[in-house]
Amino acid sequence: MKNIVLILCLFICLTTVHNTSAQLSKKEKKEWKKRQKSLPTDEFKRIVEESSSLKGKVSSLEGQVSSLQSRVADKDQEINRLKTDLSAARDEAAKVVTTPNSSGNDTRVAPGVVFKVQIGAYRNKDLSQYNNAGGDFAAEDQDGIQKYILGTFSDYWEADTFKKHLREMGVKDAWIVPYKDGVRVPIKDVLEGIVN
Repeated sequence: MKNIVLILCLFICLTTVHNTSAQLSKKEKKEWKKRQKSLPTDEFKRIVEESSSLKGKVSSLEGQVSSLQSRVADKDQEINRLKTDLSAARDEAAKVVTTPNSSGNDTRVAPGVVFKVQIGAYRNKDLSQYNNAGGDFAAEDQDGIQKYILGTFSDYWEADTFKKHLREMGVKDAWIVPYKDGVRVPIKDVLEGIVN
C-alpha cells in the first residue's frame, strides 16, 4: 500500500514538475529534483494533499469572486438607473418657477396651468397668519383685498369636484381660479383648452 501511495505521489509530483518545467531553466529543474528526493515520503504526501486542498479552496473562492462581481455589476446598473432618475427629477425641479405670494415669501409653483379653489375675498378679514400653517391654504393680497385659496390641482375636473364638496359644506363663495406659470390668469384663457 505504501508503494502505491509513493508511486501516486511521485506521479503527481512529476506531472506538476513537468507542467512547470516548461517555465523552469535546466538549473532550476535540477534544484527542484534534489529537493523532491530529499523530502521524506510522508512530508511529500502532506505537501501534495495540502496543494490539492488549496486548489479546491482557490476554485471555491474564484466562484465566490465571480458571484460578487455579478452582484456588483447588478448594483452598478441600479446605480446608473437611479442616477438617470435623479437627473430627470433635477431637470423637472429646475423647471419650477418661483413667484412671490402676498406675504412676500416665495412660492414654488410647477410650470404650466394649475387650478386652485378660492373660498373667499375679504377687505377687513386678515387670516394671513395661517398662511404658513402647512397644507394648501394660501392668502393673496390684491388691492387691499385678502383672497383665500385652498388646494392645487393640475386637473380642472379635480378642482371642480373639490369646489362642489366645499359648497356642500357651506362655503357658497367657492370658485375655481387658474394659475399659469405661477401667475393668476382669467379662467377663459385656460378653459378653452380644457373643455375642448
